[in-house]
Amino acid sequence: MSVPSGKLTLSSRVRTSQGLEIPWLGLGVYQTPPGEETRRAAAEALRVGYRLLDTASMYGNEADVGEAVRASGVPRGDVVVTTKLWYTDHGYDPARAAAQKSEAALGLGPIDLYLIHWPRAPSPELRQQSWRALEDLQQEGRVRAIGVSNYTVRHLKELLGHARIVPAVDQVEFHPFVYDPELVRFAKEHEIRLEAYSPLTRGRRLDHPLLRRIADEHHRSVAQVLIRWGLEHGVVEIPKTVHAERLRENAGALEFRLSSSEVAELDALASGTRVAWDPSEIP
Repeated sequence: MSVPSGKLTLSSRVRTSQGLEIPWLGLGVYQTPPGEETRRAAAEALRVGYRLLDTASMYGNEADVGEAVRASGVPRGDVVVTTKLWYTDHGYDPARAAAQKSEAALGLGPIDLYLIHWPRAPSPELRQQSWRALEDLQQEGRVRAIGVSNYTVRHLKELLGHARIVPAVDQVEFHPFVYDPELVRFAKEHEIRLEAYSPLTRGRRLDHPLLRRIADEHHRSVAQVLIRWGLEHGVVEIPKTVHAERLRENAGALEFRLSSSEVAELDALASGTRVAWDPSEIP
């Protein structure tokens, strides 16, 4: 799994195994209320220069993201929009119907990146059926790339045991306090691009002394250090914010580098302390 080198900008992209090129930094809209707030956040992100927007059927704001993209004046082909299949829609026919519903809600044509949101399912067989549905949707041109979210190494191994297409992306909680070297190695081995949600720990660890020290040494914010740490591991970052100034601040993570020793120091913070769901509990 390649790690970004050289100067990065909001237009810098990484090519996934399925050919879709996605920006290194995007905006997530989890828990951003449907309606004006989501439309405003997405519109401002696009105005600043972001070209990756991440939503999901469960968030209830797909239509607002789609509206912001259409109203932005940014060429449709320049923006990568991700949405996701919720676990209550597992199964071949339900997954196809859910994808069609999401495509209609977004109103942007084929979905750029469609992920299985969560491995929770009544049975592993239904998970397999969902993946087959996504594979068929991609081959039919209904989605450009497919992947998963919240999949552990165990879930990925199960999927690869029957998949015709290897996931382009695995979107997981990823920050120094939830750093899983085994998952990083496995993803690299199979050319699965990791993508980080909650990279800023939902604000719960921004006062950690090591993070503050490294941030001060670089004359950067702790948020920028957390985002940069993920980038140094070759992970696409999708922090959430509804504030214009934070959008610009987060983009500043593209402008500097962490040393290998700083990355190692931050790696050592790994404790498994999550701020979101724990997918390891899913059979």
